[in-house]
Amino acid sequence: MLSKQLVKEVKSKMGKNISIGLALLPIVTLMTAGAASILIWKAGMFIPLIIGIIATILVGVISGYKWDELEQMMVNGVSKALPAMFILLVIGLIVGTWIASGVIPSMIYYGLSFIHPSFFIPAVALVTGIVSVTLGSSFTSIATIGLAFMVIGEGMGFPPGLIAGAVISGAFFGDKLSPLSDTTNIAPAMAETDLFSHVRHMLWDTIPAFIITLVLYGIISNGSQQNVVDTGKIDMILAGIEKTFFIHPLLLLLPVLTILLMMKRLPALPILMTVGLLGGLVAFIIQGQSITSVVNTMTYGFTAKSGVKEVDSLLNNGGIVSMLNTIGLLTIATALGGLLEGTRVFQTLIRPIINKIKTTRSLIATTIVSTFIVAFASGAQFLAIILPARTFVQTYKDLKIDTKNLSRCVEAAGTVGITLVPWGVPAVFAANMLGVGVEQFIPYLFFAFLVPLINIIYGFTGWTITKKDYLEEQVQERESLGGN
Repeated sequence: MLSKQLVKEVKSKMGKNISIGLALLPIVTLMTAGAASILIWKAGMFIPLIIGIIATILVGVISGYKWDELEQMMVNGVSKALPAMFILLVIGLIVGTWIASGVIPSMIYYGLSFIHPSFFIPAVALVTGIVSVTLGSSFTSIATIGLAFMVIGEGMGFPPGLIAGAVISGAFFGDKLSPLSDTTNIAPAMAETDLFSHVRHMLWDTIPAFIITLVLYGIISNGSQQNVVDTGKIDMILAGIEKTFFIHPLLLLLPVLTILLMMKRLPALPILMTVGLLGGLVAFIIQGQSITSVVNTMTYGFTAKSGVKEVDSLLNNGGIVSMLNTIGLLTIATALGGLLEGTRVFQTLIRPIINKIKTTRSLIATTIVSTFIVAFASGAQFLAIILPARTFVQTYKDLKIDTKNLSRCVEAAGTVGITLVPWGVPAVFAANMLGVGVEQFIPYLFFAFLVPLINIIYGFTGWTITKKDYLEEQVQERESLGGN
């Protein structure tokens, strides 16, 4: 009886064989539906992901899987993202309280105060990056401070594509590095490492890439023809912020505290809850918000009533409810990811390549390329991160390479590199929001080109690639438990 059960479990873990032709069906279906939804239907990625789930279930049924097995695959996929979902809810709370407390308005205020035409373009990337790190959202940064910079920059005579490129580069610098970002939480969860180890490890590719990007923008900025600067728009935004909030440099201590706590090896959720609640306390004490107002801000986000359209658009944000759309998209994407992993669709397509991987350099390069393949096929950040991370995690462990290297690679291509995909969700969103064609700003997305390139260089040189013996770690854990 025991042997039969053991055989059954082994067969279940091995999975059923699937042909490459059949494995291509869900990927092609997802790519087609995604392109149609983004370019024609203008309906986002919810429906394409559901269509992808249906196609994958069909492949699973043809391959001999039962419905309860397929259902369990979706449950397994979603369960891996549950910690990230809890963090996303807290992130919504933080964004709301940090706006209400004057923290984010102070950052925007001081950022805009020091901008000058001679270093405008690098300043756009830098300030947008700071705001994005604080908000943890590239889309929010593009839709708020990015819009303000487009108006200001075009008034200075800079090309729209160059301004948009700087905005997007800064926005995705923050999206990649911020512990408040959804993708930054998903990547380590899928790669089976912890959030703060992941963030610290990404400093090696993110900081050099961003510094080079700022230098390039500085060179281009000085070489661009500029008209007479109209500071009226900046003054209007600054006046609107001053009218609505008490602005003071000491308010910036809360982000500093967050960074300091992040550098400690502490669990992410308690830290984020702490700084979120501190934001609410500051809003109550410093900004004079009522407890009712603070609670509503935590739930539904902050509502600015400055009378200045740009300021209100900039600061009407945050709240737990604001994250429900992202969590819904993440739920469907991880369910699809669970199916693609469980039915071995993606593994079947890249198995011939994985079987030939023997070195660190080939593993890193293959991870980057595979992530770009999913990015170009689906146009969706979540899938571009989830599928390669789940596919390669065991290979990294087998080669005794820390999986934080995997999470860094999938973020490099799946979070940042995907902005180079003209039909991808991030590029299309930015184009629609900023009013600039993708062909105009993609050539200026230096950050998106540099981050994957730097990771490939690290893979070939071995520099910053951390090793880890997972088998030895498991043995030590068992001995520790046995000793207790």
